[in-house]
Amino acid sequence: MEINIVIFINLLAYSFIVSQSFSYIIALRNVQQSMDAVTYIELRKLLDKNFRRKYSVVVYISLASSTLLTVLCSIEPTCLLFISSAIAWIALIIDTLLTLKGNMPINNIINTWSNDNYPADWKLYRKKWLSIFGKRQVVNIIGFLSLLLGTVFG
Repeated sequence: MEINIVIFINLLAYSFIVSQSFSYIIALRNVQQSMDAVTYIELRKLLDKNFRRKYSVVVYISLASSTLLTVLCSIEPTCLLFISSAIAWIALIIDTLLTLKGNMPINNIINTWSNDNYPADWKLYRKKWLSIFGKRQVVNIIGFLSLLLGTVFG
């Protein structure tokens, strides 16, 4: 019974993480690419402020529940649920590293810009941010699908 609760919490938290990836695939990437500098800067600042305040809780819950699930399933290292939960856990670690080493430093730079004072090459920052996030999208989707596969068939 405990493992089912951990699976549920992990799937729920992971679904919040992967929903961001799907939102970018559906619309947010194209929307951001079509924005002018001032609009893009304002959007990034507002998103960053909200994500720093709220999203970290989701990440912590995902990492904790994913770690716990992988440990609980390690009793049977050849079972599908263990393998899929380990893949999902690794994906979360990679996503976290890409966030901390890639997207957050760019966010920190963008947060120093004003509507009147931003670099002429601001589009390169946007391109780099979206490129890193694209890698995160792939990792998150693989991790979530792996977890879902293991949960349903494991």
